[in-house]
Parts: sequence; structure tokens; C-alpha cells
Amino acid sequence: MAAVLAAGKLPPELLARLLQGLPQSADVLIGPRYGEDAAVIAGRGEECWVVTTDPITFAADQLGWYAVQVNANDVAAMGAAPEFFTATLLFPDAVTTPEQVEGCFDQIRRACADLGVSWIGGHTEITPAVTQPVACGQMIGRVARSRLVTSGGARDGDDIVLIGRLGIEGTAVLARENRAQLTTRFPEEFLDRAANFLFDPGIGVTRAARVACQAAELRALHDPTEGGLASAVREVGAASGLGAQLFDQPLPVAEPTRVLCAFFGLDVVGLISSGSLLAVCDPAQTPRLLDALAGAGFAAARIGQMRPAGEGFRIGERPLPAFDRDELARVPGSRPPG
Repeated sequence: MAAVLAAGKLPPELLARLLQGLPQSADVLIGPRYGEDAAVIAGRGEECWVVTTDPITFAADQLGWYAVQVNANDVAAMGAAPEFFTATLLFPDAVTTPEQVEGCFDQIRRACADLGVSWIGGHTEITPAVTQPVACGQMIGRVARSRLVTSGGARDGDDIVLIGRLGIEGTAVLARENRAQLTTRFPEEFLDRAANFLFDPGIGVTRAARVACQAAELRALHDPTEGGLASAVREVGAASGLGAQLFDQPLPVAEPTRVLCAFFGLDVVGLISSGSLLAVCDPAQTPRLLDALAGAGFAAARIGQMRPAGEGFRIGERPLPAFDRDELARVPGSRPPG
């Protein structure tokens, strides 16, 4: 009997095999590859188009808002400004109300307005093919070729800088999807704060990416989504042909995240972390990067260095844990929205 795939991202080795040999135009500067979340297409002169797509399959109460933010993050993590958005919205038959559809449209409208993005089209359908709402978004942005940043440009000895705090998205999902269980142990004010991490500090990284790209010459940029920091570091390493060593020190984690991870027995390095960014740069660039981010109000810390591939991935002297699926999947009723 053939093996059955688990919920979540495809195994990296399967995905890499599937992406081999896809037809490509000469205008495709960066095509589909493991570790890169967006494609890059040559435009006029030095201009490049950055294109990405991501689905949201779980966060029904903020479906449209999520769809805009996560797709904008992928474009911003290439150094580009998100500009144009399309969405395919699928709602289940026999249970969807007009108010639900209107709410999703309003979320997309507000998120696009906040980011200065034009919502240029898409498709909306009521269908028995889904049992819960699904949003498949596509974001398009532009960047000069000289300012393009990928996940695969890191070099041995480069610094790894974490912008933001780990587990922001995971914290919001844990608080929102497990409220009934958590109210017996935690004050309502604490749970309200954790649930609001979706908006404050928020899972969007467009503005932080802009500050980082303007402040320093970045070698790589990547947003830690499903699988958290551990998976993101491995993806940058795979894209760059390197390993990495994280320092044996406390990682930047907000108190609600720390508390909820301890309650559910989760490792924060494997928890979905939209709302943070990994930036990789020459150590000479690190001070100006950290200063610029601090001046713009973004938390940031140097957390490790890229190393030769033969050294693998480590935290201090310990192997960096590998997560086949996000830590959220270990909590009944919780899973990554995408």
C-alpha cells in the first residue's frame, strides 16, 4: 500500500523532485525551487516582477485578511513592494451566508488598503467541493534587479538576524482556536492579548522588510511560516547550499508565546512564526541593520551564523530540531491557517 501524506507542507525531498524539469521561459529569473516562496520574472530594463501564491484553509474568521498578509509577506521577503492582489474564494454549499462572503470581501479590502495594494480580480464560488472556506491568494510586486533579495544568497560566515519575535502567528491561533480550554487556566485579558497578536504586533512583515532592505545589503531574506524558525533556517540553508549555527542563547519570544508553548508542551522554534523575518547579511552590515530596525520600532537580534553545509544545522552544540509538521498540529483543534 502506498504511503499516505500527512497534512501540511509536502516533504522537502518530494517537493524538490516534483519541481525538477518544469518548463520555463527565458524571462523567468527565479522559478519554483525549495526554499524560495516567490517567482521572479524579468520586466522592462532593471525592473523585476515578483509573483507568489498561497492558500488559507483554516482561519475562517479572518480568512480574507490572512490571505492578503501572507501573500504580501512572500513578496516583501524578496525585497519587493506588494502592489497587486487576486483571490479565488471558495465557500461551502448549503451553509454559507451572504454576510460571511461580505465579511471576507471587507477583510481583503481593508488589508489591501492598509498595504497600498490594488485588488485587481479573482473568482468567488459556493461549492460542495469544500467543507470550510478556502482563500487562494496571489500577490504581485515589483523591485529593481539590483535590490532583489532571495533565500539563496547567503554565504558562509554571514550573520543571521531575526526581525520580530518568534511564534506570533502561532500564539494567535492557539489563543483563538483553544479559547474554551484556556479560559479555565488563564485570565480573559491575557487570552485577548494573545489572540490579538494577529494584529498587534501582527503577522505582516512588509514594513519591516522595507526598512531592512533600505538599511543594509542583505544576502538573504525569508519569513518563517509553517515549521517556524527551524524550518526557515533549513530552507535558507538548502537554497544557499549551506548549514547554520544558532547561538545557544534565549531567542526573542513574547511572554504570551512562552506561556502558551509551555502550557501545550510546544517547542517555539517549530511554531509557525509569520510576523518575523530572517535576514542574512555580511557581519559588517549587521550594526546598521539593527540600528535602523530599532529606530523604526522593530525588535531585532543577531541569533546565529551561516556555516558550511557539512556542519549541518545546530543550536549551540546541539542539532537543530527538524519538524515534519508545525508544532500547532500537536494541539487538537489547532493547525496552521495555510
